[in-house]
Parts: sequence; C-alpha cells; structure tokens
Amino acid sequence: MLQVKSIAFVIRIEHLSTYYNEKTIMDSTEIKILQTAITLAIFLFIRILVVRIINKTVRKNILHKTRGKIIKKIFAIVFTSIAIYFISTIWGVDQSELLLYFVSALTVLGIALFAQWSHLSNLTSAIIIFFTHNVRLDDTISIIDRDFEIEGRVSDISFFFIRLRTAEGDEVILPNNVFMQKMVKKHYGKQV
Repeated sequence: MLQVKSIAFVIRIEHLSTYYNEKTIMDSTEIKILQTAITLAIFLFIRILVVRIINKTVRKNILHKTRGKIIKKIFAIVFTSIAIYFISTIWGVDQSELLLYFVSALTVLGIALFAQWSHLSNLTSAIIIFFTHNVRLDDTISIIDRDFEIEGRVSDISFFFIRLRTAEGDEVILPNNVFMQKMVKKHYGKQV
C-alpha cells in the first residue's frame, strides 16, 4: 500500500513539474509577445514622428511631394530592417546567423552600388539637401565655380538633380553631388 501511494505521489509530482514547465514556457512566450508588441509600438511611434518631420520639411521648403515620398520609403526600409533585427533578437534567432545574412545582403548591395557610386552619392546628397540646405523652389541662385558662374531660378529639386532656369530661358541640370560641392550664392529679391 505504501508503494502504491509513493508511486501516486511521484506521478503527481511529475505531473506538477510538467505543468509547471509548460506554464513557464507559456509565460516565456507571453513575455516575448509582449516585448514584440512594445517593440512594434515604439518603431511605429518613431516612424510616425519621422514622417511628420519629413512632411513638415516638404511644406516648409516648398518641395515636391515625390521627394518626400522617396525619403519616407528610405526611412521605412531602414526602420523595418532595424525592427526585424530587434524582433528576431527577442525570439532568440541566432545573432551570428542573422549578422551573416545582413552582411551578405549588404555586400551584394555594396558591389551593385559600387558600379553606380555616382547614383549613391546623388541619393546621399539629396537627403542632405532635403534636410539642411536653405535653397527652395523659385529661389534665384548662382553656382560659383573657378572657371564659370551659373545663375538661374531653381525650377526643380529632384532626388538626383537640381534644375535651374537661366535668364536666357535655358535649363541647367546639376547632379546633387556637384551642387553640394560648389559654392552657392542666393540672391534675395532678384528674379530671373
């Protein structure tokens, strides 16, 4: 009789330990779900904040909405990549494998962009011009170089080029990276 009771006691203890282990795993999963939800909420908040800043910059600098859309897409890709990294960390994905994947993807992207380095330079310059430069549409400016000076009205600021309309009616198209490297003189009250 004592042996039957001890076997029943052992079975109950094993049952309780199995229940406890299942409950612990469930609690761990619930914690991961909560951490994932918090991570997504934080990234959503940051993304909304960045979109508002970009929209405000577009309105303030009288820029084309397409420039704002392109910059929003770039930030969306960056934020999504960072969010995926954090969520995979929460769920226990092996960091060395994840790092290897990202490094491989960036290597392929780097090789592809190395062939098109001027495009990458123009994209980077466009982002810098978008946020920091004080030239707006319809401003009259002069691009000053050692050998020549170009004066015109800014007719378009795109993601790769800045277009100037000269007094003679000609259109001068400058790559953004060239625009960033040259001295720019802004004329106030002067229309071309």
